Amino acid sequence: MIFCSLYSGSSGNSIFVANENTRILIDAGLPGKSIEAALKEIDENPTMIDAIFITHEHSDHIKGVGVLSRKYDIPIYTNEATWKAMAHCIGKVKDHNIKIIEKRSVTTIKDIDVVSFNIPHDAAGPMGYTLNSKGKKVSVATDLGTFTEEVKYNIKDSDVILLESNHDVQMLKYGPYPYPLKRRVLSEIGHLSNDACGEALVGINDESKARKVILGHLSNTNNYPELAYQTVINVLNENKVNIEKDMVLSLADRKKPSSYIEF
Repeated sequence: MIFCSLYSGSSGNSIFVANENTRILIDAGLPGKSIEAALKEIDENPTMIDAIFITHEHSDHIKGVGVLSRKYDIPIYTNEATWKAMAHCIGKVKDHNIKIIEKRSVTTIKDIDVVSFNIPHDAAGPMGYTLNSKGKKVSVATDLGTFTEEVKYNIKDSDVILLESNHDVQMLKYGPYPYPLKRRVLSEIGHLSNDACGEALVGINDESKARKVILGHLSNTNNYPELAYQTVINVLNENKVNIEKDMVLSLADRKKPSSYIEF
């Protein structure tokens, strides 16, 4: 399989997952032209995208989905609550490209099984996804205020995981955000902090299976890539997780394709 984070952060998110037969986007939260450019940068043709799965309706996850669907006749998959919340924001989409799925379901796109699961976030029907093909598994879990048992169960045995490491708690508390927004981010339906991300990874560590973990959806205001990375490393070291042997960490870039992984 192939995994690549095209963009990751509060300014826009899109993830590319593929095998030799199937190409899928998770979210399309930048203008269509930006996503086209990112795909071409990794030598992928936008005309070959088989499906776009949407996690939730916030603009940094849906901004380009309508354009891409119309231009390339791509079906859009999400649950009913999310579709109702996003439909008025993305323009007209052909009826045959509106694919409503359940919040906990398995959808097969050619030879990739896409499993949806609930995440705790302040949106209409937010979901994470795992993608399975021929014994390989990729998981995407961002925009979650709490690392729940449901999230843990779904992603724990993945080969590749994109997990949110959104903010440093002290930077957020003393930063420029207004108080209501700080409360929202820190809430159980907000975003996962660097420390909480590290603790989540400790909870899913399995010494029998090395995995690649990409830290994603970093705040541009309340985090730094180096800080997120080092904080997570410190938590893992404190809990005797063998970095490189048990878990290989990288960072998803905000502005360009990154963490291109073939496995």
